[in-house]
Amino acid sequence: MSAELLNKRAVALRYEQNSAAPRIVAKGTGYVAQTIIDRANEYQVPVAIEPELVELLVQLDLNQLIPPELYAAVAEVLAWAYQVDGSTAEEIRAKREGNA
Repeated sequence: MSAELLNKRAVALRYEQNSAAPRIVAKGTGYVAQTIIDRANEYQVPVAIEPELVELLVQLDLNQLIPPELYAAVAEVLAWAYQVDGSTAEEIRAKREGNA
C-alpha cells in the first residue's frame, strides 16, 4: 500500500431535512477512504478536501450526529457542495435511486 493511500482519510456525511444535524454515514482510512471517495465520484456527489475537519470527524462514531462545535465547519462544506452541484441532498439521493 502506498504511503499516500495509507494516510488517506475520508468521511461521508448525510443530512436529512428534518434532522438536528448531519450524521456520519461512512468513515475510514487507506483503501476504505479511497472507496468512500470513489463511490462519491461514481454518484457525482461533490468531494471537499478538508483535512483538518476530516481529522475531527473520523473520531466520531458511525451514525453519530455532528456535535454542535462542528456545525459551522460542516455547514460551510455543505453550502459549498450545494453551490458546486446545485442539488440538495434529497435531489442527489433521488438521482442515485433513479427517482428523478
